Amino acid sequence: MFSQDLISSIPHSPGVYLMLDSKSAVLYVGKAKDLVKRLSSYSRFNGGSHSKTSIMLAQVDRVDTIITRTEKEALILEASLIKKHAPKYNIILRDDKNYPLIKVTVQEKWPRVTMARRRQKDGARYFGPYSSSSAMWATLRLISKLFPLRRCKGGKLQTRKRPCLNYQMGQCLAPCSGHADQKSYMDNVARIIMILEGKNKDLLATLERQMKQYSAAFDFERAAKKRDQISALSRTLEKQVVSAGHIWDQDVFGFVREDAAVAIAVLIIRGGLISGSRSYFLADPFGDDQAIVSQVLNQFYFHGDNIPKEIILPFEVADMELLAERFTELRQAKTSIIIPQRGDRTHLLGMAQTNAAQLFEEKEKKAQSWKSLSTSLIKKLKLDTVPEYIECLDISNLSGKEAVGSLVCFYQGGPAKERYRHYKIRTVEGPDDYAMMAEVLHRRFSRAMEEDNFPHLFMVDGGKGQLGMALRIARELGIEHRLDWLGIAKEKESEGEKLYKPGRKNPILLAPHDPVLLHLMRIRDESHRFGITFHRKLRNKSTLASELDDIPGIGPARKKQLLKTMGSLKKIKHASLEELGTVPGVGKELAEEIFQFFRQ
Repeated sequence: MFSQDLISSIPHSPGVYLMLDSKSAVLYVGKAKDLVKRLSSYSRFNGGSHSKTSIMLAQVDRVDTIITRTEKEALILEASLIKKHAPKYNIILRDDKNYPLIKVTVQEKWPRVTMARRRQKDGARYFGPYSSSSAMWATLRLISKLFPLRRCKGGKLQTRKRPCLNYQMGQCLAPCSGHADQKSYMDNVARIIMILEGKNKDLLATLERQMKQYSAAFDFERAAKKRDQISALSRTLEKQVVSAGHIWDQDVFGFVREDAAVAIAVLIIRGGLISGSRSYFLADPFGDDQAIVSQVLNQFYFHGDNIPKEIILPFEVADMELLAERFTELRQAKTSIIIPQRGDRTHLLGMAQTNAAQLFEEKEKKAQSWKSLSTSLIKKLKLDTVPEYIECLDISNLSGKEAVGSLVCFYQGGPAKERYRHYKIRTVEGPDDYAMMAEVLHRRFSRAMEEDNFPHLFMVDGGKGQLGMALRIARELGIEHRLDWLGIAKEKESEGEKLYKPGRKNPILLAPHDPVLLHLMRIRDESHRFGITFHRKLRNKSTLASELDDIPGIGPARKKQLLKTMGSLKKIKHASLEELGTVPGVGKELAEEIFQFFRQ
């Protein structure tokens, strides 16, 4: 593994190393200023056999190395490989793509404001991410009320003879029907951007100045409108808490360790105001505290999104100067990493540390809650073991079409979304739920036998029939006694939810507000939600495919471009020949083909 031949074949250069097990799965990705020195340190490691390093090294079958020209290149490559392989012993910030953004399409002639999940290189302005989706929607509602823009989809404005209902409600300026002039519209766009940039006080001053100008000119209707905008904006400002005596952007990282576990909390400060926070709980991270925070920073700002002017840390970390240099390049403006000793920054750091410590308290409360719930589950369901992993299967279909099996998993009382699975039904034609369930069960538990990856309790949505089918498959595979089985039947005619267990004639009936029943119902309802969402996606995809894919010359790329430009399938159907011809990638002949197809 770390033989002298391996080490002697590597130059004293910066680079990245990948530790792989016997199946070539990546266990750990690291970087080094000098690969020889770093790998030699592993070969000399003599820590305890129960240390995490010893456990990891015992699994390593080989080490691959990638030489880079500079240490900064190694830093970038390390983060990229961690994202790609998600190694077992590296820190993975799993929620880095779940926070919504606000998108202002400034690249369009008539810009729009929308919610977005990802930043794209499309020329639009992006603001966020917002750690609270409710806060993001509240901001969008405020913007729509104060400075309305068009709300129709599509980058190109479709002209209309009459404006839509949004105009009648005062929520759109109706540029589609010629009611808005470009200057007034772009003034609203500029004011929205000021709100999103946190320049509310500057905007208030501008609105107050305009109100006085309109009042002096006896234009009292416009003056009253500015007064109402000032009033709404002032109420919003009163709800915001000033966190710093300045107006620049900061991210403040709190770090708390308890035994092997680590909690990290990030306060996101924009324009001197706390705009959100994020938190990460790492049960047993590999490496010392300095290396852990360094990895977190590298992943947190991996995409170069929303890097602030200042990053405040509780202590110095590995590669601090290198990280600051990298973030400055991504931001295209100087970013400083600061370890404060006194002043306002130490108060902000104290807040972040308190938030990080709170994570341990929340974990303890969840642990106590799960302990109580698991005891009740064993007692009331007569289970053989504590059901730490509970899986539930549901089948979704519409008369047998676009059928899918949805499998959700809960671990210690909460969703374990990394174990959620969708199964497209392959072998069953027509509406046969039992046969569909049999197919999914075969696929799920055949793989479980290969990977030794069984839940403690498996639940099917249904009564005796569905549970009997699950048990028949379990007997065929010889796993009937490897886990507990349960069927949950929906309430009918106020009889209450019924729980069915193998070998028991009558169902288990629990009180409607029993915590055990509520927990099982929550898991069952989550399997419904997960399955129906995927089923609708397949159904919509099938609907589109049945029409656009039947047109000669239309492939996936042109179909995507048509929908993106025109906004919807309905608009494509009713588009004129000239409008279809303006779509990028659609020439005169293909436009004629599409036009005639929808009029046959």
